[in-house]
Amino acid sequence: MEQMSGRGEEGLTLIARKPCFNLPTGCPDCLPVYIYLKLANLHFHLDFNLIYPESDIIPYVETGNYVAYNNERGGVIECLRQDGILDLDTEFLSVPEWVSANSMVSSWLADAVMYELWLGTDGGSAQKVYYSDLPWPIGKVLYFKKVHFAKLQLGIDKENAERREEQIYRNANLAYGALSTRLGDQNFLFENRPSSLDALVLGHLLFTLQVLPETSVLRSKLLEHSNLVRYAEKCMTELIEVDTSSLPSSSSARSSSGASSSAPRRGPYNWSSKPKSKQKKEKTEEEKTFKRRGKYFVGAQVVAVLLFLTLMGRGDDAEMELDDDEGYDYSE
Repeated sequence: MEQMSGRGEEGLTLIARKPCFNLPTGCPDCLPVYIYLKLANLHFHLDFNLIYPESDIIPYVETGNYVAYNNERGGVIECLRQDGILDLDTEFLSVPEWVSANSMVSSWLADAVMYELWLGTDGGSAQKVYYSDLPWPIGKVLYFKKVHFAKLQLGIDKENAERREEQIYRNANLAYGALSTRLGDQNFLFENRPSSLDALVLGHLLFTLQVLPETSVLRSKLLEHSNLVRYAEKCMTELIEVDTSSLPSSSSARSSSGASSSAPRRGPYNWSSKPKSKQKKEKTEEEKTFKRRGKYFVGAQVVAVLLFLTLMGRGDDAEMELDDDEGYDYSE
């Protein structure tokens, strides 16, 4: 394993989507990066970006003047490896079985998570992970936009929806079977030492078990493989740390100090305390004016949402016609 180069000596910060579902971040893209850094026994800080939950640059890593974005060169982990910042994979890059397993996780299981998160469930998990800190109309627009994007990415249209669903779950089940056989009773997937493949798989497993609802088809398929579940539970116990005192507030754009990766665990989330009552004060004329303007703004957002959904519906029909004309075939 290569250690961090001189550029990383100033300290490293992982910027992710917010923590939820008893995880340090509920994002399926951010969680593997978090686990990768933890597998490397690297001290880092965890920070949160709540302004642009839809941005494809999240997650990203900062250290000194260096930044590695999710949408560059295969993602954050690959950027860290290529740039000599952190590499757990040097010994595995020439191993065909490792390469094929990595490809399977990055395609089949990634597709399954995308389908479940945006199309296969009621959308409650996606709303909480991505949009719960945004005003309701904006969150709804971004959610429907992502649903539309997921259909395009997965090649789903009105004609092949059922067939594609079956194929996605079949591929995921094959992937679980292969990973379960590969893992056996070992601590890691290859040579009993961690690699980015372990980070990808563990991130997927924890997301599936913690974030997806109990009615999830993907979750039920994963539960059939007891050693994969134990693998995830071990990671949850030894690597995952959630500091409830550092959870970002809905009004913050990005936490000011971040959450240290070495922060101690805190008590359960269901601890309750009665908030202190505040004395009522008479509203000023300025506050009343601001409240009226706020109502007008919300009304304008609702109109914008309705207009967006109308236009998007027309766009869907047009794109479906184009798909039919092009004759794409997504069968195996």
